[in-house]
Amino acid sequence: MSPRASTTAKRAQRATPNRITADPPNTKAGTVASWATSPATRRAMQANRRRDTAPEMAIRRLVHASGLRYRVDARPLPTARHTADMIFTRARVAVFIDGCWWHGCAEHYRPPASNAGYWAAKVARNRERDRLADEALVAAGWAVIRVWEHELPESAARRIEAAVRAARHRQRPGQRPVPGSCRNDQSRCSPPARGR
Repeated sequence: MSPRASTTAKRAQRATPNRITADPPNTKAGTVASWATSPATRRAMQANRRRDTAPEMAIRRLVHASGLRYRVDARPLPTARHTADMIFTRARVAVFIDGCWWHGCAEHYRPPASNAGYWAAKVARNRERDRLADEALVAAGWAVIRVWEHELPESAARRIEAAVRAARHRQRPGQRPVPGSCRNDQSRCSPPARGR
């Protein structure tokens, strides 16, 4: 593709309206036709990030520095709709880093002044979805860790590291130990099997 054709294709792609954030048909551009009470509220809510938030990044840096490796923003169960912020697939540990406002933290949640009915129902649905996700993961044999955004990243990272290391020591029936998983306590694990 020539540079000119590439530029034209990019312009056409930018000109295509986004189905998620575009104004619904039959509304004037810039008018609010959604849950937002004003255009400023709508812009502020759309600027909220779904992943790579500051608390999440701080915890991920500390967990990575401790030597653990993980997948980011992944589904622990392929059939489930929920995604965890961090998953440790071999240890079967799912970590969710919940925002105090979006998930209704008992310490920090403060209901909004405008559109309170909508947001109260929204936060209640979020909490119910979190509960159902936890139950589904536990039933499938996963350990679930929920971290509030107000928790200190150091204590959250220590909690995650302890859960992952403990899960690596547990044996599921018919499964061999993961080589290198018992680095700190050789007395609790058998050596990895040799040969083919």
